[in-house]
Amino acid sequence: MPSGKLTGTAGAPVGDAAESKQPPPVTPTAIPPAHPEGEPRATREPLTIVIAADTFAPDVNGAARFAERLAAGLAGRGHHVHVVTPSVGHRNHGVFTENIEGQDITVHRLPGVRWPPHDWLRFVWPWRSKHYARKVLDAVQPDVVHSQSHIVIGRGLTRIAHQRGIPVIATNHVMAENIIDFTTLPPVLDKIVVKLAWDDAKRTFDMSRAVTTPTRKAAEFLEDTIDITGVIPISCGIDKRNYTPDLTPREHHRVLFVGRLTTEKHVEVTLAAIAKLAPELPNITFDIVGGGDQRRNLEQTAQRLGVSDRVTFHGRVDEQQLRASYGTADVFAIASIAELQSIATMEAMASGLPIVAANAVALPHLVQDGVNGYLFEPGDVDDLADKLRRVLTASPEEYLRMQQASLDGVEIHDIEKTLDTFEKLYRGEPLS
Repeated sequence: MPSGKLTGTAGAPVGDAAESKQPPPVTPTAIPPAHPEGEPRATREPLTIVIAADTFAPDVNGAARFAERLAAGLAGRGHHVHVVTPSVGHRNHGVFTENIEGQDITVHRLPGVRWPPHDWLRFVWPWRSKHYARKVLDAVQPDVVHSQSHIVIGRGLTRIAHQRGIPVIATNHVMAENIIDFTTLPPVLDKIVVKLAWDDAKRTFDMSRAVTTPTRKAAEFLEDTIDITGVIPISCGIDKRNYTPDLTPREHHRVLFVGRLTTEKHVEVTLAAIAKLAPELPNITFDIVGGGDQRRNLEQTAQRLGVSDRVTFHGRVDEQQLRASYGTADVFAIASIAELQSIATMEAMASGLPIVAANAVALPHLVQDGVNGYLFEPGDVDDLADKLRRVLTASPEEYLRMQQASLDGVEIHDIEKTLDTFEKLYRGEPLS
């Protein structure tokens, strides 16, 4: 795994996910013990933290991006951070030092297998997860395990940590309904698969000290879905210092989307809205940053709608290009109906962009209708076109007001506040 930043934004593909040579593995005996004999766990600083992540760099999705920022942020505060995740390629497994967000992180890459129906998904054989969990916990002896997924790696580590009395914090980034497109099962079995997945999630979460998810809406969804209580909303957080808003007056015509090109993102709805607006806004353009299994279909849709000359598919880009895309856009449009938060939307807000978003799941927590942009009825092309028109034709004063509202609204999502909250949970301290 090469050094340097591997991914840029959640929901925003950046960089290539191709396999690359990893540095020589560090043997488990080289991992320093976390608990010197006789030293009380509760008073020792810094903490040793194991982060269980079914998806991590170089993957390009929201859960992976959050796990990277969390790991790097905790390491930057002096904690000993170990990430457990699938390898890139079945043979490239071992223990590596990887530079994530400028911090050297110990990454335990378990033998990973590609899932052919998906464009990047890798997984660890479920029946091996407990075996790997025992090996990692034996070597690292952590103060706490933080699971980012209840599906495979997090599931195994949660169970073994629970057996050993190691506290577990669980964060849910998953809507099981989002993965049924890739099960390759007949539709009649999808509901059964989803129910089994959520039943198992409940058993896993019941073994955790605390369960978190990025927003209050996502917490309510989880509580209603699996009948648990006390789910804590904690923003994934962003470092707004990385984004430079352009508040100078200019002509507005550039629409931007950043994210994975998958079915639940419904980018085709935005394409249709662009086609609807083209006759009255002749300069309108649409930049799409990200890769995914739907790219070919979306390119064909753009051609069918007659807007291919207005739409640019940038694919996966690096961090510098990503920030430049935010800097040159005039409005961020997201038609997704399955966002538990949307880091890409927060990055757009930190870049001073008005947002037009589907009124679905957690997006209304980021977009205040008529304040920092507009909400539209999910799937309604006419409504989306109308809201985009309002932003792109707004007076300079109105547009600047929406920009400032986005900047003000993202303040509560500062990554430092997120790290403060998780540190309290790791130590078993009450949240203020």
